[in-house]
Amino acid sequence: MNAISTNRLTKYYGKTRGIIDLNLSVGEGDFFGFIGPNGAGKSTTIRILLGLITATSGSAEVFDHDVQKKKTTVLQEIGYLPSEAMFYNGMRVKDILRLSADLHRQDCQAEAKRLCERLELDTSRKIEELSLGNRKKVGIVCAMQHKPKLYILDEPTSGLDPLIQREFFLLLKERNAEGATVFLSSHVLSEVQRYCKHAAVIREGKLLVSDSVENLGHTDTKRITIRGVDTAPSLPHTKDIKILPDAVTFLYSGKPDLLLKTLSDLPITDITIAEPDLEEVFLHYYTKEEHPNADL
Repeated sequence: MNAISTNRLTKYYGKTRGIIDLNLSVGEGDFFGFIGPNGAGKSTTIRILLGLITATSGSAEVFDHDVQKKKTTVLQEIGYLPSEAMFYNGMRVKDILRLSADLHRQDCQAEAKRLCERLELDTSRKIEELSLGNRKKVGIVCAMQHKPKLYILDEPTSGLDPLIQREFFLLLKERNAEGATVFLSSHVLSEVQRYCKHAAVIREGKLLVSDSVENLGHTDTKRITIRGVDTAPSLPHTKDIKILPDAVTFLYSGKPDLLLKTLSDLPITDITIAEPDLEEVFLHYYTKEEHPNADL
């Protein structure tokens, strides 16, 4: 069974594009990264999955339930964390957590207490007294305390300090190991590389690629670093050229024999040929259409 499945999902806001013919599959129990530049359609997709807006055409299902026809059933299975969580002023953290639990018709006191201890969240304070990071912690506990089958997280670590970020991902890994599905929308590509099993890249409302993170990292492009010269060699199929104090580095996707022939004519003292960082691969999908001659 898929935790999330969309079929030609399309959304227009009047004449403005949201997403177009999005076919997305997220297997149950997956830890899935959903990435793309601002305005790509990530938030539109999430809002449709939550039943907050309706699609122009196409369909979306969560655990085989149509998100529009079975909205209440779907929401019972989801823990959602928006990028900017908003709460009622005047309420204390413990009251917000109790209200969230009541909306799910569950007694979550024991789990909420455990989560607050791990995230170092003081439940006696009022919402308006909290920093951005502590407000984010409140949102995390609200999303996790009822132990849903699916976590939909939109930029979840913004505002969190590094230690709390690490604890948060430990919690997610524990829930994932127990069988929960994690759908992570993030601009922090290193998070996707470190924690996700699969990932999809969306750009201008269209799905560009969806595959395992391991496969996404396997390309014909290499990161070339040479020493002994202060300018990049004249080669086709190069990009991301960086002139460093002691080296020149660039991405190369052309023929190896041409690379070696060109470098053999230069006074280089050292060379390193390595796989590009996965973050560089993801960034390629962000920018490829803007630079159609750039290969990766």
